Amino acid sequence: MTTFLKACRGESTDFTPIWLNRQAGRYMPEYRQLKGNRTSLEFFTDPEAAARVTLEAQRQLRVDAAIVFADLLPILQPMGLDLSYAPGVGPVFSNPIRNPDDVTNLQVVPPKEGTGYIADTIRFILSDLPSEISLIGFAGAPFTLAAYAIEGKGSQQYTIAKSFMYEHPQSWFELLEKLTNSIVGYVNLQIEAGIDAVQIFDSWVGCLSRYEYDSYVAPATQKVFSSIADSVPKIYFATGNQHLLQSMYATGPDFMALDWRVPLVQTWKELGCPAIQGNMDPIAVCATPEVVKEHASRLLEDVNGRPGHIFNLGHGIVPQTPVDNVKLLVDFVHEQSSR
Repeated sequence: MTTFLKACRGESTDFTPIWLNRQAGRYMPEYRQLKGNRTSLEFFTDPEAAARVTLEAQRQLRVDAAIVFADLLPILQPMGLDLSYAPGVGPVFSNPIRNPDDVTNLQVVPPKEGTGYIADTIRFILSDLPSEISLIGFAGAPFTLAAYAIEGKGSQQYTIAKSFMYEHPQSWFELLEKLTNSIVGYVNLQIEAGIDAVQIFDSWVGCLSRYEYDSYVAPATQKVFSSIADSVPKIYFATGNQHLLQSMYATGPDFMALDWRVPLVQTWKELGCPAIQGNMDPIAVCATPEVVKEHASRLLEDVNGRPGHIFNLGHGIVPQTPVDNVKLLVDFVHEQSSR
């Protein structure tokens, strides 16, 4: 069993395993070169290219787990939403959901038909991934996918999505049911292809109150976790969600991944998770090497060797991050935690 998987089970390890959200991406020259002029959607859905980026990031950084290079949103395209990635804007849906009829028209496509490329990507990765390194798959959570589909692009206030949720509750729950079925199929396809763990990203859920989460979101999220095969650890991650952590953990993940704004050890004790993931401020990795070491050291000292800690950032690596700082962080965590 890999060091990462031992930590997922709360078992003692020789050192603290580390992997990083967005450990493959724009901050790496190799990624930009490989992507070239291809659109993001073309790149995400090209199994050989996605596998190469996944493997290159793991090799360069020497992290203990690779995560499949993909994006949350292409799963929505087979359902009937027209996705593109606009330069300087990000993902955009040209036909966002704006009324109940739009929800009715969405299709739940069998995963091999709609997103079969993800299984091919995983097989390419596993053919060249060292046996001591785990492979993490992932998917977006129902709320975050629904919010993107309704807003049509990135948002600060989520006005359109939340208004739809309030005004059309029946259609909202119909939408979440369709998304849940697609997510479960997509994740189980990844498990069949050979991933070792799965992380569910709920990037936008922090905009909800606890009442809203419990009333409008938790049942669908709970169905996701209960319907994913039990053969792999299930991790749940969001940001800006300190007020939701108890409710989120109650939906059924094996453990939580924390953003950088919450005290890791205190939160770990309060939740009672067998493991925890996080939660260094990603912006600290943009600073000097001394700052990187200071932040990492403080977190490791707080955890004090408690089994079950998986070191990660409290969000993704930002594009401005120096690659050498990321390598330094990984090496430092390995060295300090093995002492």
